[in-house]
Amino acid sequence: MFSTLIDPPPAAQADARERFVVLLRTALADGSFVRLLLSRHVGAPDTLERLTVREVQLRGERQLSFLWRHQTKDVTKNHPLDEGLAQVAALLGRDFHNAHLHTRSQEIQLAFSRKGKPSLRIGALAAEDQPAENAAHDKAKQRPLSLDAPFWTDLGLTHEVKGERQLVPAMSRKWKQINKFIEVMNAALRSSPLAASPEVHVVDFGSGKGYLTFAMHDWLLGQGKQARVTGVELREDMVRLCNEAAARHGLAGLHFDQGDVRSYTPARLDVMIALHACDTATDHAIHLGLRAGAAIIMCSPCCHKQIRPQMQTPPLLRPMLQHGIHLGQEAEMVTDSLRALLLESQGYETQVFEFVALEHTSKNKMILAVKKSGAALAAAEKRKPELLAQIAEIKRFYGLREQCLETLIQGDVARAGSA
Repeated sequence: MFSTLIDPPPAAQADARERFVVLLRTALADGSFVRLLLSRHVGAPDTLERLTVREVQLRGERQLSFLWRHQTKDVTKNHPLDEGLAQVAALLGRDFHNAHLHTRSQEIQLAFSRKGKPSLRIGALAAEDQPAENAAHDKAKQRPLSLDAPFWTDLGLTHEVKGERQLVPAMSRKWKQINKFIEVMNAALRSSPLAASPEVHVVDFGSGKGYLTFAMHDWLLGQGKQARVTGVELREDMVRLCNEAAARHGLAGLHFDQGDVRSYTPARLDVMIALHACDTATDHAIHLGLRAGAAIIMCSPCCHKQIRPQMQTPPLLRPMLQHGIHLGQEAEMVTDSLRALLLESQGYETQVFEFVALEHTSKNKMILAVKKSGAALAAAEKRKPELLAQIAEIKRFYGLREQCLETLIQGDVARAGSA
């Protein structure tokens, strides 16, 4: 890992602890700080294992995010830079006997002997080990989801192997899917009005065993946000399992309710997630996000049963669509294209893309919509008649009578007009 080992001068060896604090302060000042790990905890509480410190932006201010990792739960607290530095300095040698500072070009280790004598080692990273230049601006990349979180074991994603938490081999595809989703969420959050919001309310419909719901809560905390994440699931046993796991690990702001997208009404909704909602359940989920004014709507559609029986194959396409598999793919494309256009007509910047490669899962399409604001929203409003005309033309071309999301939106318009 180290290309060279830089030995501190004798004077620095005499006060290794203070020099470490100076190096930490310097790394924060010049922007080279990546993370700090404190380990070998001594004293109370005996459940505390280690402390990870990262820099976050919170309401436009730089702060240090402290992730206190206990045996059964994680606790995150954010501190202003000076306050955080003072706390770290107080912990060194008293509560933790090992400190590992990662910067963009160095790894710096401070260790205390059993007699309390500090020693400092500074290693220069080899060029190939140094982070890319732009990685310093991508906090999500600096804090990927960690398998060390104890709740993953409760959910069956990890297990203990020789005292270490490791990914269950059969869950590798699920793990890749979760991480890719968080990557997409990171980009969406940063481009949305929620980027500057200290608190984010997320509802995950069809949360199942809660993999993504737990991941979202953990990731948002790592971004310095106050996370309020709710998983909504029909199966009572899944709701009970997830609530028990969240309570066991002290995950405040994470909760699971029994229900579905047609019956559940959240008090506040900033981010609406619906993965693999079958057929028109995706339309109802999108509609709920629209009515709640969600800043971000994220859907991964499943089956597309409503459109296919209605489709009248245009003469030009009959040679291609005479095959059932092609007709099914065409119905899927038409359905999700209509959903994207309808979202655009409601003032959202919309993308439809593959979010996990086909070898990882067959449910690989994502519809991502981020609410526009200001001039962009005004421009979108002017385009609305054009978008609605495009929707009408697509329906005419394929002989479609109805699309669920369009019907739901039209119902809202009719009710508003009669009020």
